[in-house]
Amino acid sequence: MHASAGPADGAMGGRALRAGFLLALLFAAGWYTWTAFAELSYLSSAGRLGPGFFPRIIGSGLVLFLAYSIFADLRRAAPEGDVSPYWRTAAVLALLCAVFVGLLELIGGLLAMVAFMAGALWFLNRGRTLQNVLVAILLPLAMYLIFSVWLNAALPRGLLPLPF
Repeated sequence: MHASAGPADGAMGGRALRAGFLLALLFAAGWYTWTAFAELSYLSSAGRLGPGFFPRIIGSGLVLFLAYSIFADLRRAAPEGDVSPYWRTAAVLALLCAVFVGLLELIGGLLAMVAFMAGALWFLNRGRTLQNVLVAILLPLAMYLIFSVWLNAALPRGLLPLPF
């Protein structure tokens, strides 16, 4: 007779881990959204879109999607103790996000975005080298042009700023 692992042995099941993770993300997204609404202005003094425009949209979307994810996860009848087979993927992406944040001030926004995209695509989309290289360069370049040129928003320049 084999004893099965249960709540009595202190191990948390997959559903409890997911719920805790989603609640932690919801708390962080709520704080981010509150900060965007409370401390960042929607319009600048010139009447143009201000620094709070995009953070408000992103924060509100995060709160809505995370609340829905929690609701959908609680309604789904999943066997207790199952851990997602994608936990390694989530861990690698979380690590890549942390590295991205660390690189922002070191090498600047554009190069950090290229490095993040290249790392994420190498991990998630193996075997498509040309596609990955094009996306890793063109998408951050488009984001740079949208924010720096069109919206005139400042991106981190890094220790050795790019000449453009």
